[in-house]
Amino acid sequence: ALWVMQIASISLGKGLSKGRRRGLARPPTAAPALAWTPDDPYTPMEDYERSIQDMVRQLRNSSEPGDTKCQVNLRLWRSNRRSLSPWAYSINHDATRIPADIPEARCLCTGCINPFTMQEDRTMASIPIYSRLPVRRLLCQVPGEVGHKPSGRKKCHKKYQTVMETIAVGCTCIF
Repeated sequence: ALWVMQIASISLGKGLSKGRRRGLARPPTAAPALAWTPDDPYTPMEDYERSIQDMVRQLRNSSEPGDTKCQVNLRLWRSNRRSLSPWAYSINHDATRIPADIPEARCLCTGCINPFTMQEDRTMASIPIYSRLPVRRLLCQVPGEVGHKPSGRKKCHKKYQTVMETIAVGCTCIF
């Protein structure tokens, strides 16, 4: 999908100034969007977070039909609606993480689209494809948050730690 391609272009170092790239470029056969790690020297965390924000903005401003039916639409250019296991994106929101909003895939079919009939076939199953994405997680609770108990102690200082979070990035068909 579009946002996976954006992560891939950032992972390959596109858009970085020449002085920031070191070493040899990665081979084009690698799957950089799936193999990215937070301490990857080619992708500063800020660029990654900015690309996620751009994807969320595109999702919110999308003119694509909000249709949640299990069907393939070959007229749409986005791969998520042309797949034999189509999916839609929703925004996964968590105020205690940066980025707070991440696009997440949701399978539209229980089964898969039969390529000959273009109808759902429930002898197969659509399942999410998961990827681990780096996020910065808030380590202390913010006043007013559910489960937060006010105490006489000093204010909580916000500290973030980079962790890997599992997010659905697409759907695939299995037999």
